[in-house]
Amino acid sequence: MSVTGRCLCGEVSYEVTGDIVATAVCHCDHCQRQSGGAFSVNIVAHASQLNVTGTLVTYGDRGDDGGDTVHVERRFCGTCGSPIVSELMGTDGVIAVKAGSLDDKSAVKPNVEVWCEHRQPWVDLPGMDVSIDRE
Repeated sequence: MSVTGRCLCGEVSYEVTGDIVATAVCHCDHCQRQSGGAFSVNIVAHASQLNVTGTLVTYGDRGDDGGDTVHVERRFCGTCGSPIVSELMGTDGVIAVKAGSLDDKSAVKPNVEVWCEHRQPWVDLPGMDVSIDRE
């Protein structure tokens, strides 16, 4: 399997090859803020499966605990600001590619929900195999 995508302005493009781990909906507050919506839809894979053309800017997201530890490295286009990928620290290279940046979004079918305790009360997504509360 191979999927491709790009940022809004086209300066950054990418390809993800091989089998993905999951397609996850994240309801955490930080994904809501980054996406500008009620959740973020992500293709979960390994960093070795991602090939990026162009330059990504990185923001070290420290999460809600207020500490100095970076929990997620959020990478985005420095020109248009489109979020492209988040690397989850401490997971041996697990990444979340933002499904909204895919060239062909028609095959995206989320099967996992995480940080469900932050889900907006009006969101009800059908067909989830797994829902995980993280607190």
